[in-house]
Amino acid sequence: MNPLISATDLKTLLQSGADVLVCDCSFDLANPAAGALAFAAGHIPGAVYLHLDDDLSAPKTGRNGRHPLPDRAGFAQRLASIGLREGTTVIACDAQGGAYASRLWWMLRWIGHAAVRVLDGGLPAWRAAGGAIETGPAAARPAGAVALKPSLVEAVDYAALRESLGSGRELIVDGRAADRFRGENETIDPVAGHIPGAANRPFRDNLAADGTFKPAAQLRAEWQAVMGGRAPGELVQHCGSGVTACHNLLAMEAAGLPGSKLYPGSWSEWIAQPGAPIAVGA
Repeated sequence: MNPLISATDLKTLLQSGADVLVCDCSFDLANPAAGALAFAAGHIPGAVYLHLDDDLSAPKTGRNGRHPLPDRAGFAQRLASIGLREGTTVIACDAQGGAYASRLWWMLRWIGHAAVRVLDGGLPAWRAAGGAIETGPAAARPAGAVALKPSLVEAVDYAALRESLGSGRELIVDGRAADRFRGENETIDPVAGHIPGAANRPFRDNLAADGTFKPAAQLRAEWQAVMGGRAPGELVQHCGSGVTACHNLLAMEAAGLPGSKLYPGSWSEWIAQPGAPIAVGA
């Protein structure tokens, strides 16, 4: 399944009568209430809203990063409560170029649900294609049922990543903006810099000027340059808190390069560990 779906194809899918669940994940790190307010002001008809902090993350402990993964079973139950079932196709969307929708895409595959796609270009593309918009709260959907299945993705934890650091076995790829990677202009996390030996591929480099993902062939060429001859499975993706790293994983999947791992705790967890090494500069 192509992990991306165009606004035009989504309109066709919604009109087909198929079992589709549209999940709006729009969010603003600087204003956590903004996404829900934007959803109420206008969203794809029938969509439900999922909040990054409340629905797609577990509580923070001070050591597990800014957006730790929730319990798999609890997350599955949350999605069942909004209507997910075995045959449901989930469409994840946002208004931020897929930055948060890609997190839901990865998490659904993490619990073994393969039928999930991300709306390419998000809500701006939907509006530009003449897609209908409704306002107000989400319409109630009958509860579904979700059985956990083997994960379709792979994650690594701090201990495993720290143990492999410097071994050359894996290439760590940091999805943050280049200035934050270098340790400059850090306004989100209390410590600046990056994991030693990491490469930098800002997630926004996956997008064209119109906010849609670049063509698959272009993404493939760009990512192969980052990989430097490695196989996708030798890459570990991370970012500030394990959210936008999923955007890089989604881009690689769209480019036909699946199999990279996610470090969910990412930089915000790394810097909370005593003695974790830190690098600055390019």
